[in-house]
Amino acid sequence: MKKLSVIAFGGNALLGKDQVGTIDEQEQNVYDTCQHLVGLIKKGYDIVIGHGNGPQVGNVLLQHEAGYKIYGLPKQPIDFCVAETQGSIGFMIEQQMRNVLAEHGIERNIVTLVTQVVVDKNDPAFENPTKPVGPFYTKEEADQLKAEKNWVFREDPRKRGWRRVVASPRPSEIPNWKAVEKLAREGSIVITVGGGGIPAYIDDKGKMVGIDAVIDKDLASSLLANKIKADEFFILTDVPNVYVNFHKPDEQKLERVSIPEIKKHLADGQFTEGSMAPKVRACVEFVEGGGKEAIITEAAELENESAGTVIFG
Repeated sequence: MKKLSVIAFGGNALLGKDQVGTIDEQEQNVYDTCQHLVGLIKKGYDIVIGHGNGPQVGNVLLQHEAGYKIYGLPKQPIDFCVAETQGSIGFMIEQQMRNVLAEHGIERNIVTLVTQVVVDKNDPAFENPTKPVGPFYTKEEADQLKAEKNWVFREDPRKRGWRRVVASPRPSEIPNWKAVEKLAREGSIVITVGGGGIPAYIDDKGKMVGIDAVIDKDLASSLLANKIKADEFFILTDVPNVYVNFHKPDEQKLERVSIPEIKKHLADGQFTEGSMAPKVRACVEFVEGGGKEAIITEAAELENESAGTVIFG
């Protein structure tokens, strides 16, 4: 029986730190990543791709802001902007994956799904929003928007201005996961839960409503991997392994790590919040939810049999 794997990679894998975000830059980055993924496909894997959208959705919010200031065009909410980036990033991944598969003589259907992800409106994260989004404002502009829209702002640590912060609630449900599983097990490559999914909640009348929030793409991908009963869950990042005592003289690379051991490292504060810690937690949730193994590594390492840090039960 074929292995089914979910592979999640960040928005920064699509847009480098020193790049401005031209279509040529992003397509080349996506093409390079797809070249590394094709090795799994040749091994007989069925794959589902989840992706981040941090730089891209930030740029879309800036574009909406500029359109409002210059032309009076209405600014759209975050859920709308996440949907925009799901479509545009999905298009790039789908196109470049087709090009890579054609080079290798492989035929597969590739499907991009614009995907909502449900959160709990009463999630404690909404009481303490921490995720910065959109442009920088002056203190006066921030105060005015706070009064008009009830937005929450935090001053930038580098004193570049004031920036809106939104909640990052836990994903609780992915409405179309059954369609994802069916397509993937039939051999289609499915691109979904982009940017952690379009944030939504279910109101008192059972209606799905969009909400301003940012869902962690690793947690959303992990939830999806459990839902579709994936065998393995990959998180692609910018380092080949997870490390303890990172960047210290006694730095240690982790290769195969049990759940109890990785949880101890988490409790000891070995992993940075906003960086490796949420990736490790997503892997723990996948394995504890019934998955076999979760792997954290960089895309180029996928071609190695012993790639990355493997977390197992």
